[in-house]
Amino acid sequence: MLYPALRELLFKFPTEGVHYFSMNSLKTACNIPFAKKIIAQTFQYDHPSLQKKIFGLQFKNPVGLGAGFDKNALYLKELEVLGFGFVEIGTVTPKPQSGNDQPRLFRLPKDKALINRMGFNNDGVHAIRKRLEDWNTHRSPPTTHRFIVGGNIGRNKVTPNEDAWKDYEICFKELFDGVDYFVVNVSSPNTPGLRELQEKESLKKILSHLQTINNGYKNKKPLLLKIAPDLTQHQLDDIVSLAFETALDGIVATNTTITRDDLITSKTEIDKIGSGGLSGKPLFKRSNEVLEYLINNSSGKIPVIASGGIFTGEDAKLKLNAGAALIQVWTGFIYEGPSIIKRINKSLVN
Repeated sequence: MLYPALRELLFKFPTEGVHYFSMNSLKTACNIPFAKKIIAQTFQYDHPSLQKKIFGLQFKNPVGLGAGFDKNALYLKELEVLGFGFVEIGTVTPKPQSGNDQPRLFRLPKDKALINRMGFNNDGVHAIRKRLEDWNTHRSPPTTHRFIVGGNIGRNKVTPNEDAWKDYEICFKELFDGVDYFVVNVSSPNTPGLRELQEKESLKKILSHLQTINNGYKNKKPLLLKIAPDLTQHQLDDIVSLAFETALDGIVATNTTITRDDLITSKTEIDKIGSGGLSGKPLFKRSNEVLEYLINNSSGKIPVIASGGIFTGEDAKLKLNAGAALIQVWTGFIYEGPSIIKRINKSLVN
């Protein structure tokens, strides 16, 4: 009940700065044993019925945190303490990059939405690999199931699309021992030309190449694809066809949208913000449509991690009842606070 008041205070400050302030404060608290215990008791909720085995991985609950929140694998311990079943780091690129100019993350409180044009800002794959090595070396032993970490990978802004497959290969090999599964991100609207890689032939080259590398390892890692909500029916058909052809383990549906339909926020305010991907409540309907289309047209044979506009237990149930294997929150986490994980999980059990 305290979070709405805290959110009102935090929302008075620049969005990106508040993000790091909040997570660094949580990190400080989690370094104090009794504080960490209180946080865990407050926010975690475990129940046998929440456990799911997907992609050959055992998840303690189906509620994950989408990519873009912990881009650099800085807060894995803290996010585990909050009760997430899994977290997706990244998007990670081969070389470090600063991303687009600030400000680049904007709140739309009337719509319970965000617009971001971050631009794959991250520390680069080498630094993040070392961070994951340290995390895996010093992490606490699991009490029930291992905390799952996915690696979301992309290309650098300066890399032309014809060479994009090389960037994905570098990230895949570097992070292979550090993450539990991979997500190929070709759907962010904030890297010029990236979404062109969603076209069938371009995508086939990347996915087939990664699967060839994957097959060379003794223990393959699940490989997923993250798609945009703005794809046409024909493009979605191509995605399903390609998923079978390249033996994809799953799809993440969906990324942010470039549309600005049916917003409460005034057009003047939206125009002032400018370009970027829209996430949150306005994305819920379209992301559900994409989810249902993928499930129906794959006969439920391709597991889907559903993302887009999840704020409540009822939102999560709609996604799961439509056939989603797991769900991810992001914008809902910002607006609802850390108790969102526990509330969703309790709702799913009840």
